[in-house]
Amino acid sequence: MEPLLLHPNPPAPGLAQALDLAGYPWKAVSSADAVSGSEPEDGWAGAIISADTDPEAAFALCRSLRKRDLPVEPLLVVVTSDQLPDLELREDLFDDFLVLPLEPAELDARLKHLFWRTGRGTRPELVEYGLLVLNLETYQAAIGGRPLDLTYMEYELLKFLATHPGKVFTRETLLSRVWGYEYYGGARTVDVHVRRLRAKLGEEHANLISTVRSVGYKFGQSRFSL
Repeated sequence: MEPLLLHPNPPAPGLAQALDLAGYPWKAVSSADAVSGSEPEDGWAGAIISADTDPEAAFALCRSLRKRDLPVEPLLVVVTSDQLPDLELREDLFDDFLVLPLEPAELDARLKHLFWRTGRGTRPELVEYGLLVLNLETYQAAIGGRPLDLTYMEYELLKFLATHPGKVFTRETLLSRVWGYEYYGGARTVDVHVRRLRAKLGEEHANLISTVRSVGYKFGQSRFSL
């Protein structure tokens, strides 16, 4: 996927972090003059223009992007609730808008919809279960927009469980499927990693991984359970 154009430069830390976590590449520009010089060979995948700090400059850039021979689209503008009335006269300058404070899940949903609607860009491969998101391309994970600091094996175990919601696995099965048949560690290895995962998921979400007595562990509920 080609990078998204972001304005201003530097972008708000929360926006940059949300895009990084979701696997969207991006480049920030400070003005319309910098757009062409920073433009990727295959063009921009779209643009996110934050208008909360300098709305005049932001909307001037939106207008410039729309007037290009090949307009940049989709274009998402970020505003405050106080700026909503100003959007009525500028509807031709953007494809969608997002109201601060930024919620990573909402940003991802709006981008997903815009890419589908315009037929531009591709989505990174994700595993999603409720508020949990695993990016299979970047090995990043988040719960409710909060990044999870996972080791490689913690990530692999969580990914395996999350891709089989509702299914119960014995410790021996998890050892062979996640660690590999050549791994000779004991079942306690699984218990330790599950305990660490629960701690990192936080008290509110620790019950995503439940213990099935005398059997092993289960993640969430089957998507097809009645």
